Amino acid sequence: MSNFIQAEEGYYSLGTAGYYVMIAFLLINLILWTIIFARKQNNTRFSAKCIAFCGVAIALGFILSYIKLEMPNGGSVTVLSMFCICIIGYFYGIKVGIFAAAAYSILQFIQGGGAYMLSPLQICCDYFFSFTALGITGFFYKKQNKFILAYCLAILARGLFLTVGGYLYWMDYMPENFPKSLAFLYPVIYNYSYILVEGAITVILLKIPAVNKMFKRLQALAEEN
Repeated sequence: MSNFIQAEEGYYSLGTAGYYVMIAFLLINLILWTIIFARKQNNTRFSAKCIAFCGVAIALGFILSYIKLEMPNGGSVTVLSMFCICIIGYFYGIKVGIFAAAAYSILQFIQGGGAYMLSPLQICCDYFFSFTALGITGFFYKKQNKFILAYCLAILARGLFLTVGGYLYWMDYMPENFPKSLAFLYPVIYNYSYILVEGAITVILLKIPAVNKMFKRLQALAEEN
């Protein structure tokens, strides 16, 4: 079992084999759920228009991710970058949403992941899994007026992967002045603090009638044959 789970000074961690087993398990689940929902939605065609829309949305999200308020130990509040990725799945379905979000996760890793590589699982939690989770808005494909719900669930899912990575790798970076009674919640509080701030800003903007009207026009344009 030492290759899967290692014990050191009273703490347990995954061994090398354990990391790869967990990564494989998460990837298999992601692929299976994508296939299942893609079949239910009968949404398997990547049209030229769909590809062009995805390219523009990913590029815009990537550019907006540079306009940010950075957190001290990683993570940031950006200007609608998650929104740009979340609309892809909502407009085109789970298959397109997952693939586009996965492509975006690679760009995010290239942007800043090289400076913090502790293990394959850490990279996946902080980049590949967390950003790919934004594609689950595709579960709400063709459901009218459900984008805000889809968006909120997607960013919460992203935060979940970041929190798992926080518990496994970043607890040592907890500030000394952080309340000891809340130490076990540090990864949750830290990661969701900036994710929920960006989420709240996005939801507030979408509630503005003029912005909501523009969003619906964009959706109609994306769905036109």
